[in-house]
Amino acid sequence: MKKLRELTVDEVFEMFVLVKNADVRTAKNGKKFIAFTFQDTSGTIDGKYWDASEKEIQRFQAGVVVFLGGKRENYQGNPQVKITNLRVAHENEPDQPSLYMERAPVKTDAMVDEINQTLFEITNAHWQRIVRHLLTTHQKAFFEYPAAKRNHHAFAGGLAFHTVTMLHIGKAIVKEYPEVNHSLLYAGIILHDLGKVIELSGPMSTEYTLVGNLVGHLVLVDEEITKACIALKINDTDEDIVVLKHMVLAHHGELEYGSPVRPRIMEAEILHQIDNMDASMQMMLSSLRLVQPGEFTERIFGMDNRSFYLPKENK
Repeated sequence: MKKLRELTVDEVFEMFVLVKNADVRTAKNGKKFIAFTFQDTSGTIDGKYWDASEKEIQRFQAGVVVFLGGKRENYQGNPQVKITNLRVAHENEPDQPSLYMERAPVKTDAMVDEINQTLFEITNAHWQRIVRHLLTTHQKAFFEYPAAKRNHHAFAGGLAFHTVTMLHIGKAIVKEYPEVNHSLLYAGIILHDLGKVIELSGPMSTEYTLVGNLVGHLVLVDEEITKACIALKINDTDEDIVVLKHMVLAHHGELEYGSPVRPRIMEAEILHQIDNMDASMQMMLSSLRLVQPGEFTERIFGMDNRSFYLPKENK
């Protein structure tokens, strides 16, 4: 049986899927509708449920498995579902949300081992102690959470997978540029998105928490570093702590993208570039895997709404 992202345009289907998001909105005619994001292990697709009653709004909540019938369409270059029938899965049907969650392509144990091995390469005692302390504090969530609600690495284990991939790139860069402080770079990579375990609600039906919306993960991880310094009796005004905080606070690169400061040390600039590269690559690859050579991908919101072309293979 096909999965969501394997459907072709105009294909009619029925299948069990997970409601990842269910946002209630009001149409121009004043009636409410539900803007759905449906999910299975192949990815997500959007669909609108028009003229939704209050009972239907209560019934079709995020995190519920539903039996979805409809037709796969395109809207402004993006795939969507025209919903023809929808009901909640029954108890004797495959109604466990975990069956439909997309997951990182690397096993959790392998990612845990790789990050633990990298800790031995962080030779500054303060940085290593802080990173170990925060990983221990947030161990379960760090290896389960996605890296985003919707754009890059938006799947279970995505946060750790994003981190491990960035470490691979960082280690290659260090070989080319020995002037780079590898300990600072690795510590910054591991910590840069750790605040997302507080910013996001979890791997299933991911939403932004209140503090995530109002504070954001860059400031949250800065606060976590301060808490770690208090617990470990480290002076957070020491230069090595200040530059570690700078790494996480500057990693979005631009003020308009949420960084309170722009990168002002070499390692912070590298961290920003690696982060942007891995996020962009993951978004592009996820879309390119769904098309054939000679075709364009759907428009990718996180890539300035561009679509990407997959060149025909040269044999």
